[in-house]
Amino acid sequence: MSSPPNAPPLDRPALLSALRARIARLERAGASEALATRGEDAIPLSPAIDSGLPWGGLPRAALHEILAAEPGAAAGFAALVLGRAGGTVLWIAPDPDAWPPGLARFGLSPTQLVLVRAPRAQDALWAMEETLRCPAVGAALLMTGALDLTAARRLQLAAEAGGVLGLLLRPDEDGAAPTAALTRWRIGAAPSDSTSQHAIGDPAWNLDLLRCRGGRPTTWRATWHGSDLVTEDGTGTVTTRRRA
Repeated sequence: MSSPPNAPPLDRPALLSALRARIARLERAGASEALATRGEDAIPLSPAIDSGLPWGGLPRAALHEILAAEPGAAAGFAALVLGRAGGTVLWIAPDPDAWPPGLARFGLSPTQLVLVRAPRAQDALWAMEETLRCPAVGAALLMTGALDLTAARRLQLAAEAGGVLGLLLRPDEDGAAPTAALTRWRIGAAPSDSTSQHAIGDPAWNLDLLRCRGGRPTTWRATWHGSDLVTEDGTGTVTTRRRA
């Protein structure tokens, strides 16, 4: 079908601006629908930690950053969060060395887990962004180094659009650097409570909440006992929640 002979030229900048605004509205609506489908908008950790977060837990539809002061402890904490997110979980890394049986100890079932090998940084970012935009996914983790604000903001917007929880697992670097993530944590290992020379004891962590939008930096000592996260002050436990 041809255009009318006197049709004005297409205003491409205005058209692009209108399309961007429409996509932004659709992304916000998509996040709301995804959260409503899941039936909750925050993942519980423990009563003490949840009460220190503005959302009563760790929010879905958002990006969260974990700085690994001790790599094993950080991977264990990430597995706890991913397992409680429910559904399929993608673990994206240049060379994924995640050990599914070890992660299962923290509630992340191997049947949930999909390991994605992305040697190139741009491929890893693309895989993470596309995953976060998919409401059928429960959560996604990206092992990465320093991430510029533009890339981090794209991931945050993708998480909002899909209603999916995203984790950035990074080496422990400057915790004061700007971030687009909703929360930033530093996870380190803590001494076990075991008094026996023959028992390793339960995994214990130092959890430092360095940044929290709308909240305050806080530190907890937590122990992983069975399927419960127990805080040092003994305020209680939360049983791991899973989804079919």
